[in-house]
Amino acid sequence: MRKVYYIYNPQTQTYDRIYPTVRQRALSILRRLFYGMGLGAGCFIVLLLIFGSPSEKELRIENSRLLAQYNVLSRRLDDAMGVLQDIQQRDDNLYRVILQADPVSPAIRQAGYGGTNRYEELMDLANAKLVVNTTQKLDVLSKRLYIQSKSFDDVVDMCKNHDEMLKCIPAIQPISNKDLRQTASGYGTRIDPIYGTTKFHAGMDFSAHPGTDVYATGDGTVVKVGWETGYGNTIEIDHGFGYLTRYAHLQGFNTKVGKKVVRGEVIGKVGSTGKSTGPHLHYEVHVKGQVVNPVNYYFMDLSAEDYEKMIQLAANHGKVFD
Repeated sequence: MRKVYYIYNPQTQTYDRIYPTVRQRALSILRRLFYGMGLGAGCFIVLLLIFGSPSEKELRIENSRLLAQYNVLSRRLDDAMGVLQDIQQRDDNLYRVILQADPVSPAIRQAGYGGTNRYEELMDLANAKLVVNTTQKLDVLSKRLYIQSKSFDDVVDMCKNHDEMLKCIPAIQPISNKDLRQTASGYGTRIDPIYGTTKFHAGMDFSAHPGTDVYATGDGTVVKVGWETGYGNTIEIDHGFGYLTRYAHLQGFNTKVGKKVVRGEVIGKVGSTGKSTGPHLHYEVHVKGQVVNPVNYYFMDLSAEDYEKMIQLAANHGKVFD
């Protein structure tokens, strides 16, 4: 129903009807329209603030899914890192031990990324800590997988060379000593026969008649033939794979520098040159630059019983020549 407007007339004390102009009617309509639009806009804004727009709702759902996926990915990366650590342990403590190789250095396995901040562009993201942490785990896993892959390449190469390595390991006694009677003095601390002081003996001594054959204990290359202070006439053989043997106090040589020798080949003769009190052979085994007890490298010569007997003989030091 159309509204009717009246105005009070004080002179006649009656209400006179008013007929608004077109302009007034238009202004009234516009005013109502603006009030309605303002109220609607206000209600819409309140609804958006409370419930959000459909697109924002979808984005929140998507962000929630992404967050859940990142959490799952982070846990799976932790599981993968645990599996890799088990593989690394087997590599260092099984495969490389069997092949007599050094384990991969922890400094190499655990090396990180240097230089500038690799994750700076991720710091502005929502849940930046989770994203950066997960990305770091992935980078560390990728690098350690690469290092482990290279390590397995080395292990494969060592396996291919294993038969050759077995030929080169010093695995027999350097003189004929089947009954072990020539075992004179063992590896370790003892009283020096000349100076009478306690001194470390870096090898084993074998008593023998002058001119007794001395054998190469493994395949290798002769790297030294000549005189060395204290040792007298000396031969050194580089067997590769970190092994080196030394034969000292020799009477003479049956080889020369650069010659390829095989296990059991005669390389010299027992003598008493250098710092020596009687004819004998002084024999040393070096592994990766460290002198070791030769008694542990006669496994092609000795039975278990002979091995125990030689250890006892060597420990008693028997005859001491140098």
